[in-house]
Amino acid sequence: MTRKLALALVAATALAATGTAALADEAFVPKEAGHIMLQMRVTDVAPDAGNAIKTSAGAATGLNADVSDSYVPTLGIDYFFTDHVAAELVLGTSYHKVKATGTGVNVEAYDTWVIPPVLTLQYHFAPKARFSPYVGAGVNYMIFYSGKNKNGFTTKLDDGFGAALQAGFDYGLGGRWSANVDVKKVFFNTKASINGGALTSSVDLDPWVVSAGVGYKF
Repeated sequence: MTRKLALALVAATALAATGTAALADEAFVPKEAGHIMLQMRVTDVAPDAGNAIKTSAGAATGLNADVSDSYVPTLGIDYFFTDHVAAELVLGTSYHKVKATGTGVNVEAYDTWVIPPVLTLQYHFAPKARFSPYVGAGVNYMIFYSGKNKNGFTTKLDDGFGAALQAGFDYGLGGRWSANVDVKKVFFNTKASINGGALTSSVDLDPWVVSAGVGYKF
């Protein structure tokens, strides 16, 4: 997690350095009530899964469910109700590999796409400053689609609601443009049913969602 955040900070610093020079002649436009802000980001969706896979009777199999990271573009749409308070809807889709792992075992069981929209309510501490940090909290809904079974496994993952916490900052580059770093922790549990329910796992995906990109105010 520390490495991912460091990379996001490096990316945002590079954007700020190049963007500030390019937009030096444009007057900085601060955040204010009524603004719509588009956040165009590159995002690492990193599930924190590792739950045990059990038989339908609840017996341990010695295997765990592992879910891969996914690096994807995402779009955030912010609306400012006041200078300090905004709502953000984050849209995107990510691709993940689900594996059964254990001692001497590392078998791919399922590939799936996920649409995980996140809606948060944010508080921006310094909307008039170039460096403008914020925090937020909200909900998400995980939708699994276009799944592909692997290696003799048949897998079903349940869609559902989760909760999200958020922290980040914008740095004004000039005009209406800004650099952005954003970190979310999403709390989401899904039931994995394998081979018609012969094996099951209650999977705490709980992904870290680490992003860097640029924003534009309308």
